Amino acid sequence: MVNQLIKGSIALVMIFAIALFAAFIYAYNEIKLDADKLINYNPPTSSVILDVKGEKIAYVFAGQHRLYATYDEIPGYLIEALVAIEDTRFFEHSGVNPDAIIRAALKNFKAGQNIEGGSTLTQQLIKNKLLTNERSYSRKIKEAILSMKIENELTKEEILERYLNEMFFGHGYYGVKTAAKGFFRKELDQLTLKESAILAGLMKAPTTYDPTRNYEKSLTRAGTILARMNKLGWITQDEYLDAVKEIPTVYKDTLTQNIAPYITDEVVRRLSKEFKDIRTGGYTIYTTIDMEQQKIAREALKYAHKKIAKKQNENPNTTSLNGALLAVENKTGDIKAMVGGVDYEKSAYNRATMMTRQPGSAFKPFIYQVALDMGYNPATELTDVARTFQYYSKGKRKIWRPKNYESNFVGFIKLREALVHSRNLATINLVTEVGVHRIFEKLQQLNIPHIPQDMSIALGNLGLSPAKMAQIYSAFANGGHMIEPRLISKVLSRNGTLIYESQTQEITDFTTPEQAYLMTDILRDIVIRGTGRNARVDGVEVAGKTGTTNKNVDAWFCGYSPSTEVIVWFGRDNNKPIGKGGTGGGTAAPAFSYFLKKLHALYPNMPRKFTRPEGVYNAKDGVITELYTDTSPLPTRTESATNPDNDFDLF
Repeated sequence: MVNQLIKGSIALVMIFAIALFAAFIYAYNEIKLDADKLINYNPPTSSVILDVKGEKIAYVFAGQHRLYATYDEIPGYLIEALVAIEDTRFFEHSGVNPDAIIRAALKNFKAGQNIEGGSTLTQQLIKNKLLTNERSYSRKIKEAILSMKIENELTKEEILERYLNEMFFGHGYYGVKTAAKGFFRKELDQLTLKESAILAGLMKAPTTYDPTRNYEKSLTRAGTILARMNKLGWITQDEYLDAVKEIPTVYKDTLTQNIAPYITDEVVRRLSKEFKDIRTGGYTIYTTIDMEQQKIAREALKYAHKKIAKKQNENPNTTSLNGALLAVENKTGDIKAMVGGVDYEKSAYNRATMMTRQPGSAFKPFIYQVALDMGYNPATELTDVARTFQYYSKGKRKIWRPKNYESNFVGFIKLREALVHSRNLATINLVTEVGVHRIFEKLQQLNIPHIPQDMSIALGNLGLSPAKMAQIYSAFANGGHMIEPRLISKVLSRNGTLIYESQTQEITDFTTPEQAYLMTDILRDIVIRGTGRNARVDGVEVAGKTGTTNKNVDAWFCGYSPSTEVIVWFGRDNNKPIGKGGTGGGTAAPAFSYFLKKLHALYPNMPRKFTRPEGVYNAKDGVITELYTDTSPLPTRTESATNPDNDFDLF
């Protein structure tokens, strides 16, 4: 009878063991999907946006702010510190350490509470990445199974790499590389032994051992780790003593700081279509921005904004006045500064790229350039007289009686003077002479949408953004070659592979260098003695044009030096008038001048004088004359004709 009972018990034990083994095998296969999340580890990783000098502008991320570190980047003593305090036999066990579990159980039993854990680093990683904090035997069993599976699939180094990138260090920092930059402003290879010990100790309890709040506790924890490393023989007595004496500087930074939010938003907006994981893919994005110029641009915009608000008796902090400034390198088209508004916190709308407004007279130089390229000369006389036009809109007869800003006219005026003083009537009569259709055909090269095919083109009746104005003005600033402004130069993947690179894009040769210089010389006169006098910069030759739309709704200054093109706009988002004196010369030009003065102080070796190309002459038969070229010879007589090739009739 006894033998039968024994045999029955053995059979039950064997059946239970077989069942347990079968359950283990089943669970092992069932958790394969969970294990794959660590085996094929691809955590959300922050992307970083850099300026042209490699300085950080901002990190962009979604949820977890993590900078990924490969195993080779992580200092050996940081790994030793972690292993010493958390899992001394890490390189010996297979994911679960029975000795540690038994030892912890006995200590906890004697203490009557949980004072020590028996989890390996692998188990800790699995608990943080794959499982919940639920305390149950089933979770513990699953954790053990997962640990053994992970240890079977990955090397110890791969497990440590995942561990140190997955763990939370407080302050929103995920991963040891993020923590090193945040707490110590250092790369991993710059960390001291003491700093490494602080980071190793943080992962157990990020709040308790936060070095910015509980500095002494953090140092004590680091000291415990260093003592353990010394006891194990992993650091010498001298290394231990030196590390204990060290008092590291800890910074209470926020790595989420965005020092150029308009730039950051624009970069993300431009790259989001091509890189849908722009916030989680760990990209390194190089821009053309120079953060020193960006700082000056912000100052320039705020300086002019404050000045306008004061003139309008408005509080600069509450006024609806706003503005935008864009600075572009002439030869390359690289955007060096971009400010989309006076205060990003009040409005994140980027007026430099997303807004379209009428440029007014700032568009006139393109009309005049067409005329110059057809043979007109800066000395050619234009008619500055009042005219009345009739046209039909939707079948209804309309009457248009344009006038000059000064409400007068002078009869005949040289082309140069007409543009220098922004004479509307002379410009309208020039369009009449040249012909709307011919001007429209030439302006199509500027790649502008919705160019009006009527006389309103003479007064800039079209919608353009400051970025588009920068593009078309490059045709003057860059010797006739129109270049598309460039913001992003290259993008690297998380592992450092170049995956995107942009080049300077010349859109078209709008005119020749000789003809472009004729325009530059006229635009210089606008700054010296015309509507752009507030844009002058001592010791630097500057060319540019003001623009003011009806009722002072928009105020522009579009100009350039021999090195840099700057576009400035001021107005109100609600399209209400700026107010009295809200002209391009009075509002936008001062911001232009402020920026260029500071720019040349920052970079004193920048060129200060325009270079006159061969083929542009200023003397004939030994007599100083108006500038001329073979295409735009000096006029021998005043020619004025009416070209009927437009949609208007003259009275």
